[in-house]
Amino acid sequence: MDDREYLPLSWLSQVCYCPRRAALLLNERLWSESTDTAKGRAEHENVHTQRVERRGDFIKLYEYTVFSDRLEINGKCDCIEAVRNENGCRIPVADFPVQLYPIEYKHGNVRDEDEYNIQLCAQAICLEEMFGTSITEGALFFISSHRRHEVKFDDALRRRTLECAQKLHSIRSALSVPAAEYSAKCRRCSLADLCMPKVKNSSKSYLQRLRDEAEGNIEEDTP
Repeated sequence: MDDREYLPLSWLSQVCYCPRRAALLLNERLWSESTDTAKGRAEHENVHTQRVERRGDFIKLYEYTVFSDRLEINGKCDCIEAVRNENGCRIPVADFPVQLYPIEYKHGNVRDEDEYNIQLCAQAICLEEMFGTSITEGALFFISSHRRHEVKFDDALRRRTLECAQKLHSIRSALSVPAAEYSAKCRRCSLADLCMPKVKNSSKSYLQRLRDEAEGNIEEDTP
């Protein structure tokens, strides 16, 4: 019986951005909304509806479910462009071979973020496994600026993607939360107040004990 746990594809970008953040989301189930996350969620909701659009030899698939046995992840592609190509692969919604081109939507203006590239590369790896094809590039579409940023799926990016998947599964298997390492990223992180990256571990343990005592989770010592 296959009891492997397939983790959300989108969390590869989380573990790339900050392993501790990924662990708090994955193992502690913590979440806090910020202005940036709220804006991003709203923009995604405005453009994402599962559907297929056809224009001759050009097809767009939105919110398409994908998975990878190699990476042990699953999730959805925001958009996949499928263009007729005699050397391409076969997909269920097309009666001709196609070349696939994944597109991930992001809010804000164009920027080159490694965690975004890794998330997009993971989508390409999923599609390659599912349809026995090869995908050399995709794009990040930045909604605010309405521009694309092309991403090449070279060997280096594929290695980083595999490493992030392995790190995510390692965190999940150990049910661990890595120690905080304060950096400039922390200032815009929506979990900063819950993570407390500037507080030492000993202080965090003390505060957690106070919370547990207040909630009745620690029994009083008996003489």
